[in-house]
Amino acid sequence: NEVDIVPLAQFCLERGYELRFIEQMPLGPKHEWVRDGMVTASEILAALGERFTLTPLDEPRGAAPAEVWAVAPDATQPGGRLGVIASVTNPFCGACDRTRITSDGQVRTCLFSRTETDLRAILRGGGTDDDIADAWLGAHRAKPRAHGIDEPGFEQPDRPMSAIGG
Repeated sequence: NEVDIVPLAQFCLERGYELRFIEQMPLGPKHEWVRDGMVTASEILAALGERFTLTPLDEPRGAAPAEVWAVAPDATQPGGRLGVIASVTNPFCGACDRTRITSDGQVRTCLFSRTETDLRAILRGGGTDDDIADAWLGAHRAKPRAHGIDEPGFEQPDRPMSAIGG
């Protein structure tokens, strides 16, 4: 993948697209993620920095997952913006306000969580809109402060990213 970083960025900049690179996360279907084999945000930025002039944007990131850089124009591309999502090496958990609902009605408060809140059962059991909202809000309030990837007991979630949505 490393050899594709600069060509992909060049392709997007030439067309006015704002590309986001994301570190590989432990969300694969076979639980084969190995941190040592991951291309880190630092490595991505180093590769981009060898080809482009990057300036970090001085904008509040808020709950957005990407850190964004301005790319100075040059003779081969018009400049633009590129982002990097460093969810493993530079987690943004403290500012994350996201939850996801899966196609089968489960609320997940973190991509890396093994815990889900079942909204489908509430809906099918005749629950009201308020019941559903209360369950979702309760899940969000119980959202962990960090994903725990660096903890010794971390276990990859059972659902792959394709089954979570995100």
